[in-house]
Amino acid sequence: MKKVTKAVIPAAGLGTRFLPATKALPKEMLPVVDTPTIQYIVDEAQKSGIEDIVIVIGKGKRSIEDHFDSNVMLEDNLEKKGKLELLDSIKKTNNMNIYFIRQSYPRGLGDAVLTARSFIGDEPFVVMLGDDLMKSKVPLTKQLMDSYEKTGNSTLSVMRVPHDDTSKYGVIDPESKIDEGLYNVNSFVEKPNPDDAPSDLAIIGRYLLTPEIFDILKKTKPGKGNEIQLTDAINTLNQTQRVSAYEFTGNRYDTGNKLSWLETNIEFGLNRPSIKEELKQYIKDLANSFDN
Repeated sequence: MKKVTKAVIPAAGLGTRFLPATKALPKEMLPVVDTPTIQYIVDEAQKSGIEDIVIVIGKGKRSIEDHFDSNVMLEDNLEKKGKLELLDSIKKTNNMNIYFIRQSYPRGLGDAVLTARSFIGDEPFVVMLGDDLMKSKVPLTKQLMDSYEKTGNSTLSVMRVPHDDTSKYGVIDPESKIDEGLYNVNSFVEKPNPDDAPSDLAIIGRYLLTPEIFDILKKTKPGKGNEIQLTDAINTLNQTQRVSAYEFTGNRYDTGNKLSWLETNIEFGLNRPSIKEELKQYIKDLANSFDN
């Protein structure tokens, strides 16, 4: 069984939920406190032991490439001014094995993953979605990799959500429990009506897939939204090769819409020692001003 060393990060979406900001700025570059959301994803990959990362980009995403490139003038300026902590924070993005592939047309998540086929080859790999930031003692990607080493199965991360929210997610129909938090799956249902949802276990933004998924994606016809749905391809894979679901019990932060992105900024800010106390006081004062 081959070791998992590669990750695919799809970042070619149009980011329409954040317009007008994303007319010129990639959604993946929107900051949580002071760090672009995509850097949190890359950091998780590295902490999990991923060695090579490919980011699938589209038109207008050049700033993502620039972010993970060196900026000699900025680095020299910070060094001369003795701002070494800031210097270290930007230099750490220069020493990563990150590659970029362009998705010419926004044809869905399945198509974005298929675009990375030549980079992945015949190896198992992880897919990491940029809208979901995960916090746990052991990174979620590493948890999926550990599960794969035990089972050899493609494995999706899932999390329990309120039943009325199941229409926002892909949802699993669990067949049986293999181990604590690990399920065999009958099928995967993309954004079901809550009345039809087979469970409250929703697929969240981390997948570990075997390379057989590529041949299936190549043959998968467009589904909802006239896009190639990764969930549809995984359903087909599950007919010939067992796919498991791993239940994540850490903290998930959704940055995919304006409200949840703001909430994530506040929570991350409250965990940042340099601004924690001032932010807490501001929130208290703001709440009091609305009460008066």
